[in-house]
Amino acid sequence: MILHDWQADYGHCRTLGREQWAWEFLRRNPDYQADYQRFIAIWRALEADYGAPPARDFLRWKADPRAYGPLPGESDGALDGATGELCTGDDERVFIECWLGAKWGFHKFPPDPRLDTPGREALSFRPPPPAPPREAQDPYRLDFAFDLSLPLAPQLDSARLRLASRVAELRRAGLAAPRAVATECAHWQTLLRVLDADAAGVPTAQRIAAGLIEDEGHGARLRAQALAMTRAGYRDILRLAD
Repeated sequence: MILHDWQADYGHCRTLGREQWAWEFLRRNPDYQADYQRFIAIWRALEADYGAPPARDFLRWKADPRAYGPLPGESDGALDGATGELCTGDDERVFIECWLGAKWGFHKFPPDPRLDTPGREALSFRPPPPAPPREAQDPYRLDFAFDLSLPLAPQLDSARLRLASRVAELRRAGLAAPRAVATECAHWQTLLRVLDADAAGVPTAQRIAAGLIEDEGHGARLRAQALAMTRAGYRDILRLAD
């Protein structure tokens, strides 16, 4: 599904908040797109039989097995990582719109991936799962020691280089670097362009000529980061400050 022209202006990204950035990555996930298409087909069939909210015949609607998750061919295990309350019927089964929303991190109705830059009020993300406890090997932790008997300036320069190197490592691993959303916009915009170029089937040579990537290896690294953001990294964005 092509959602944006990879060569067009991405200027709208400069005003996005964390929920909107999370949405930009999630809506480019092919699995989410496929889930939504399966879900909306069932939802429309239910509306055809029982009417659309708020005028639907809810008593007959909730008696229909199609009104509940999981999606056909999927198990309830997809909700193992869901946080917060689930909307359920009289027999504690989860309504399909709530089931799919919870699978991808929403409180209820999953948005259409074709929805461009929704207002923040239109996105109802659940709180992201708690961050793992900070261990000694925590990738977000970097300890420094300074020798106060030596000049500080070169030591500070060395510390800055180490910090920049760690941020680059986090990005290569597909992790959202522990910085504010505003400072990540340029890099995330590049990742969106990579995903949109993938959706359009743009060859590597054309991406290099357009300045999107430096070479094939650079393109592969950016693609890995971008795909990681669509699968799980988008939830990490919700922990960052705007």
